[in-house]
This record gives sequence, C-alpha cells and structure tokens, in this order.
Amino acid sequence: MLARAAAITLALILPRAALAAWPERPVRIVVASAAGGGTDSVARVLADHLSKTMGQTFYVENKPGAGNVLGSDVVARAAPDGYTLLMSASTLAINHVMYKKLPYDARRDFAPITRLVSLPNALVVGAAQPYRTVGDLIAAARARPGELSFGSAGVGTAPHMAMELFRVMAGVDMTHVPYTGVAPALIDVIGGRVTGMQVNYLSGKPQIDSGALRALAVSTLKRSSVAPELPTIAESGVPGFEAIQWFGLLAPAGTPVDIVRRLRDETVAGLATPEMRGRFAAEGAEPVGDTPEEFAGVIRAEMDKWSDVALRANIKPE
Repeated sequence: MLARAAAITLALILPRAALAAWPERPVRIVVASAAGGGTDSVARVLADHLSKTMGQTFYVENKPGAGNVLGSDVVARAAPDGYTLLMSASTLAINHVMYKKLPYDARRDFAPITRLVSLPNALVVGAAQPYRTVGDLIAAARARPGELSFGSAGVGTAPHMAMELFRVMAGVDMTHVPYTGVAPALIDVIGGRVTGMQVNYLSGKPQIDSGALRALAVSTLKRSSVAPELPTIAESGVPGFEAIQWFGLLAPAGTPVDIVRRLRDETVAGLATPEMRGRFAAEGAEPVGDTPEEFAGVIRAEMDKWSDVALRANIKPE
C-alpha cells in the first residue's frame, strides 16, 4: 500500500515536459485473461490502432489467473506513468462480491479511461431444445424446479451472474453448472447436456450463425443493433432485465490526467474509424467511447448491482 501511494505521489510531481513527451517507449496493455478471448481480441485491435497513431509500440501482455484478479493486480501495483494499462472485462465490477479479500480496490486503485465496446448477452439454448422463446423457458423452469440447468464460464463470471439475475428476476429455479471457460460450456449447451446459458454475443455468434445454438433474446434493455431481430429479455417477460458485458481501458490510479485524456481521445478517434467499427461490428460488439468520469460511474453502479444480485441469489464470497 505504501509503494502504491508513493507511486501516485511521484506521478503528481512529474514535470509537464515529461508528460508532453509521453510515450517515449513501448506501452504495455495487460489483459487479465488468456489469449484468444474477447478481452484479448479487443485489446489487440486497440494496440494496433494506438501503435499506428501515437508513434510508439503498444503491445498486449496476457496475465490470466484467479478470475482476472492476477492481471488486474499487476496494473493496480504498476507505476502510474502511462506505460502500463489494463484492458478489463466487466468482471472487474463483479469480483468484489466473489472474493472476501482482493489485493486491490476497483474503485480506488484504477483510473478509468474509457469503455471501448459493450456486448449484449444472448440467452441461448441448444438447437435440439424445444424452447423457442424466453416465455417457453420460464414456463418449463417453473413447472420443473431445479431440473433445467444453465452453464457458465465459472463461478462469479459475467455469464454466471447474468443468469443469476435472470433466475432471481424471473422467479425460476435452475441449476448452475460451472465450467472452466465459455467454450466448454457452449459445447455442453450445444450437446444438450445443459439447457442453456447467457453468453456475450461475440463468443456465441459463430454457433448462433451456424444454427448449433438458438438465441432466444438479448440482455440489453433495448434491442441491440448487432442482432435487431432478437427480442430483449426485458420485453419477453422479465421487465427491467439488463446484463451487459463491456471491455474497457484503465490505468493505475494516479496516472496524470493529461495522459488519461490523451488515451481516451486517441481511443475514441479509433472507434470512429470504419476499420475498427467494422471489426467490432463483425464480432457483435457496439462501440462506446465514454468519458473517464462516465466509465467510473458505470463501474461503481455495477459493483452495487452485482452485490445486490449476489445477496438475493445467496452467493457467498470465497
């Protein structure tokens, strides 16, 4: 804690000339999950854009482990000088309800820069399942409490908590089957060993497009531009339901405001380019580009939201 405070103090007294020269060497973007996932994909698109526009190399370093905690802590403890950044998934706002003690405080130890994209979850079932609508699924779950199941990428992951929110708001009893990632969970949904799950549209789109999965609805309050033909869960019998996944860029707390603002401006400029918009749209993601203050507000609001869901679903931190 003392080292972290000292690093913040040092950043506050950096000369303006040093800030003006930034970046003078390569910048690391830490991804707290394995290569090949959604967070990693978004980070690499951004790193490529920033490398082209900022005169220095921006590179991705994967630091998976402990449900994104290990990589996030690496950034929380890094010098707040603009040379170590975090590309985080919305798991950042969930982990505090899953762990009794985290090595960092998501509200205090990061400087939010901007959310790059948001993704609706798709509520999906295997193509062989009889359910055609959210109402069908809810009716079956109410008729056979505990018999229908849902998969997730693991306890406390965004897909898990989204389904817990669905279960609580819809008043249904479904059995949670956690996996070690999205891919094995989807395999069992497709194979009929698990009834369904919520998966971000980026991860589920190939199987939805192929017909292996049937998407019943999306998790946004309003219909999503990435799948306008799908109804929302909210309009399908669960009013007010919303569970959005996002990927956002953060720096260690105390990073100079000039650096944060420049990173935000360069990122938002990239989100406006046809290249980045096209790449994200093809993967079912919607560009966001909010301000640091707006992003910080989202993190705080979601931390409160998922704390309430965990309490109502009787989920105990480990």
